[in-house]
Amino acid sequence: MPLLSIEDLSVVIHRPGRRVAALSGVNLSVEPGEVVGLVGESGGGKSMVARSIVGLLPGGSRTAGRVLFDGADVLTMGAAELESFRGRGAAICFQNPRGALSPTRTVGRQLVDRLVTHRDLAPAPAREVAAELFESVGIRGPRRRLDAYPHELSGGMAQRVMISLATGCAPGLLIADEPTTGLDVTLTREILNRFRLAANAERRGVLLISHDLASIAEVCDRVVVLYAGTVVESGPGPQVLDEPAHPYTRALLRSVPDIDGRPVTATPGAMPLPVEAPSSCPFAPRCAHATELCTTELPRAEALASDWSAACFHPRSGPLTEPDGTPPPVDAPPRPSLAETAPVFPETAPVDAEPPGRTGAPPVRTVASPRARAGSGAGTGAEVLRVEDAHVLYRARFGGGGHHALRGVSLHVAAGETLGIVGESGCGKSTLARLMLGLVPPSRGRVEVAGRVLSELRGRELRRLRTRVQLVFQDPVGSLSPRRTVADAIGEPLRAAGVPASERASRVARVLERMELDPSILGRRPHELSGGQAQRAGIARALVGDPDLIVFDEPTSALDVTVQAQILKVIAEVSGDRSRGTVFISHDLATVRGFCDRVAVLYLGRIVEEGPVEEVFGNPLHPYTRALLAGAPSLGAGYGGPRVELTRDLEEADAAAGCALAPRCPFATGECREQEQELRPYDASLVACRRAAEIPALIER
Repeated sequence: MPLLSIEDLSVVIHRPGRRVAALSGVNLSVEPGEVVGLVGESGGGKSMVARSIVGLLPGGSRTAGRVLFDGADVLTMGAAELESFRGRGAAICFQNPRGALSPTRTVGRQLVDRLVTHRDLAPAPAREVAAELFESVGIRGPRRRLDAYPHELSGGMAQRVMISLATGCAPGLLIADEPTTGLDVTLTREILNRFRLAANAERRGVLLISHDLASIAEVCDRVVVLYAGTVVESGPGPQVLDEPAHPYTRALLRSVPDIDGRPVTATPGAMPLPVEAPSSCPFAPRCAHATELCTTELPRAEALASDWSAACFHPRSGPLTEPDGTPPPVDAPPRPSLAETAPVFPETAPVDAEPPGRTGAPPVRTVASPRARAGSGAGTGAEVLRVEDAHVLYRARFGGGGHHALRGVSLHVAAGETLGIVGESGCGKSTLARLMLGLVPPSRGRVEVAGRVLSELRGRELRRLRTRVQLVFQDPVGSLSPRRTVADAIGEPLRAAGVPASERASRVARVLERMELDPSILGRRPHELSGGQAQRAGIARALVGDPDLIVFDEPTSALDVTVQAQILKVIAEVSGDRSRGTVFISHDLATVRGFCDRVAVLYLGRIVEEGPVEEVFGNPLHPYTRALLAGAPSLGAGYGGPRVELTRDLEEADAAAGCALAPRCPFATGECREQEQELRPYDASLVACRRAAEIPALIER
């Protein structure tokens, strides 16, 4: 008997003047010891499935069908039954950790209270267990972090706290709603392996909701694909992800950037928001295979093989990419080699090959990534940013030490150039972004923007210079004021600069057109926008003042893969403007490889490797860079070079002397632990490792 069995579940949400058919006839199950991946675009109903399981549906919801957990229907449980069930039966790890955590209580207190309530522990032992849970998910200084408030944690730290809350009471079913959003590649792998361990060793069922298909591919036993509230494909993970049958599944997979540099294809159109259960295929308007049958009848799930089914009248077959040495299948465009061209980000493309006799598939338009300019003088313009030996120290609240976020960072960006910044959560990427904008003063060193030193300016001069650098934030909706309309948000930089209202309106209209946003959204507020619309509005706000430098801080990490592909196309166009420089901060190595001219690898506040993106990704020299690339998730062959495995993460204090990576590096010597490594030239790169030239030979041994 399955641990969880969802049978013909439908959810309709009624609101004043609005009706949404969130789920229609959903069927799925989770066995004890099984990890099931639930994937699809934002708005497809993934989170609604999770909320149905734990009885947290929004007000005005009407349900049909059954949600059985150990034979009991969750939809018919009373308040007391649900309270007990949510603690020990099923637990959910929410997507937005800061929104789910109480801002007025320390994270340790929130976890301790949960342990006291559901595991009957006394407060003192519960605090010890809480520290162990924090350590198990990779939180540095777990005992110190128990006394931190949510706003004092990075996004990655807050996500790890949320995972501790979900796993602390040992539920039978663990529901993880986008648990790796905003996490770096090494931490993503650790967290997903923890879910896999919970299934293997503890026999828990795990429902893993994610848009990060490349990451979950390694841990899921089965994958269920959701579109517009309906299940369109379900089957074993390797089968669905390697040779998908439904055109929508194939479209999802082609939207995923990969570390091997293959092109990204954005799916045209948008998911519908149905008011009634669909009577025809909901994907038909976006599908190149759709026929009249698809637009008049609803396809039912048909078995393709054992435990594998697809709801499609025209299921596809074969892999998305070709094996080495064989021609590509007819439904995929030929893929050029990395030596021939940089990845491209198409604006629109057919979801699959056009079936015989059908014409009128959406046209393909491509935009070259900034890296494609590398051979034609990219980065040869005037220098727009220079950071020299910058240190940033965050003092403790009551004195006595603090957190050294950046240690001697030096870099520069020229007009027409895109610099990528990569590294794990907590390495200082966001602090570096704030430093570039003058929002954080350097404890030592200097920051120059357009030839002016930020620390030497005050008042109006400083405000005017700050308009020359703009930031695009990680959270597209949260970065916009909930009280202001889109028009006010985009025009704010112009208002601050004293631009007259009439000119502001015309410039806002021009940048809105460039972002391909309908003028009707100007009167809306952030909660009325989709994630993609909100991020386009954020980019428009950054562009409207015509800055010299734009800093993108994890701009796509909160978006699903199809929206991400569309936003990447927009960012590629913005970065292609040779009159300004671009800094692209991300933990997504595949995206950085497709976008950037140069890349700097950051570790515990230090740059450990820097150079042309193809040099660093194709021939990494620092052990940390090799470890990052080896850990990058991939739906294809992935990183093919020699791999380095680092030991477990450490306390920052242990890395204060000598090479920061030495306690984790398998090649470290006594000299590495005693002497801090400076950046040295190796071919076209700069590397902070005295043994960089020896490492390939050491790996072979």
